[in-house]
Amino acid sequence: MSAVLGAGAFLPLQFCSTKKEENSGNEALIGAASGILDNFGIQLYSVKENMAEDPVATIKAMASFGYTQIEGFDGGKGIFWGLSHTEFKSLVDDLGLDFIASHANTFQNLEEQAEKAGYIGMKYLICPWVGPQKSMDDYKRLAEEFNKQGEICKQYGLRFAYHNHGYTFEELDGQIPQDYLMENTDPNLVDYEMDTYWVYTAGKDPISYIKKYPNRFVLGHVKDKSGDLPFEEANGSTLIGKGIMDFPSILRAGMDNGMKYYIVEQERFDGTDPMEAAKINAAYMKSLIF
Repeated sequence: MSAVLGAGAFLPLQFCSTKKEENSGNEALIGAASGILDNFGIQLYSVKENMAEDPVATIKAMASFGYTQIEGFDGGKGIFWGLSHTEFKSLVDDLGLDFIASHANTFQNLEEQAEKAGYIGMKYLICPWVGPQKSMDDYKRLAEEFNKQGEICKQYGLRFAYHNHGYTFEELDGQIPQDYLMENTDPNLVDYEMDTYWVYTAGKDPISYIKKYPNRFVLGHVKDKSGDLPFEEANGSTLIGKGIMDFPSILRAGMDNGMKYYIVEQERFDGTDPMEAAKINAAYMKSLIF
């Protein structure tokens, strides 16, 4: 894959109570008819500094804020943050949380990661970043690799997904790479996590893409764009509901087109801090009606 990714292209750190009964995977859809999210999560990268300092205390805080799901990332100690996979599972179970997925370096040790993730009932391992590619031939090879990674994950009882950034929505060699990836990966093996912020800031409409590829964007990052910053500011996220993105409409489209997981993410914290923002964002998600 070095020809596809290029030297150093995969940067895994640049992404960007009582246990509930197991469910069918349609966690967020329970309240779909009324437009209420019964379950929603947070990408722990939103509180990455706190995770680095004390991951257990940070995860406990997320549960206390009202999140019912968490999506992890590899902060240098693996996706289980120095715990064994079974210890991590016990931690989140005791808090009533569902560890649905983690961003991970899926190009290294995928079988080992997938075996452990599948064993504890995780739903997804997600590739969060590949970097802009030089040509569509690179994306063609990447699509083949995603299918292979999806097959490995399937063998261990979970699924593979790719999380977009803006670069896959920028025209390259007369094509939109995101469209190519979605049309040339096997739906039985590969899903997608839509980062709504990056779709929007790339000049595309998240709702149009959700409708164009129903049942492919199974996960979604709920990440708002500040209207107080220049549009071209890459690091321009803000508290959800305080920005310029229409999340009631986006989430409604998601629910109607196969999106099952809604995951809060924020990376800029003007006038607040990550933990306070996580709490405020959880309150917004709980009150959202659409």
